[in-house]
Amino acid sequence: MAKAVKKQALGRGLSALLKDPENDIKSIDDKNADKVVGNIIELDIDSIEINPFQPRTNFNEDALHELATSIKELGVIQPITVRKLDFDKYQLISGERRLRASKLVGLETIPAFIRIANDNESLVMALVENIQRHDLDPIEIALSYQRLMEEVQLTQEQMSDRVGKKRSTIANYLRLLKLDPIIQTGIRDGFISMGHGRAIINIEDQDVQTDIYQKIVSQNLSVRDTEALVKKYQDSLRPKASRNTNKQSFEIVEEQQKSFNDFFGTKVEVKISGTGKGKIAIPFHSEEDFYRILKKING
Repeated sequence: MAKAVKKQALGRGLSALLKDPENDIKSIDDKNADKVVGNIIELDIDSIEINPFQPRTNFNEDALHELATSIKELGVIQPITVRKLDFDKYQLISGERRLRASKLVGLETIPAFIRIANDNESLVMALVENIQRHDLDPIEIALSYQRLMEEVQLTQEQMSDRVGKKRSTIANYLRLLKLDPIIQTGIRDGFISMGHGRAIINIEDQDVQTDIYQKIVSQNLSVRDTEALVKKYQDSLRPKASRNTNKQSFEIVEEQQKSFNDFFGTKVEVKISGTGKGKIAIPFHSEEDFYRILKKING
């Protein structure tokens, strides 16, 4: 218990240091920066603004109130992370649920880790920390990966190193963004899983995508059922040889085989498959016979 009191007192002491205009820390090289950056400090909640780079856009109200109840009883166990913007002004990097829940129970201060970072660094911190620490839905994760690629110009390999995920995993998330927006919303709202989405994405026609999505929801189809439905649709697009066409092809081959035999003076082997493809084999019995047949072919 004594250690806990000492830690809280330290946080309050550093908070007072940050409120002293003569100790305004703007970079890691400033005086007392080593006492602030990376330490847990009690910050006024009103001095913290929401991070515009925050990837999470949906907050479950019930879960938020449960967290608020926990914070009211136990306090904020895991500090949030902020970056310093100006004198006594901070921007949230990660921990928006904790910040929102703390406001719900009327807390005036919240424990925070302080970092000094530019916008790009803040974006990377926010996206990477949220991907790693929070239960984001698959579409939010995909959007986070996309923003890292587009705004910070990270490759999938570089993202793999940053977030500790395989490049193929990142690619699978990004592919979800090619789904029809209705289906993306369905994944975010929990009507279908990421596995369903990965099956549907194999269909390019978005109208067909939404038709299959509606069947999944209305019939409560599993991922395996969905994969079978997609395969059935894809098989229906493949051209099928007409039985009549195949029959006609065989008849033509039979009629022409005698002509081949008579022309080449040997029994010519003609084969044809169900798709209409085939081959012609002309046997010869000696070198002299070979040149005789060759002369026939060359005219």
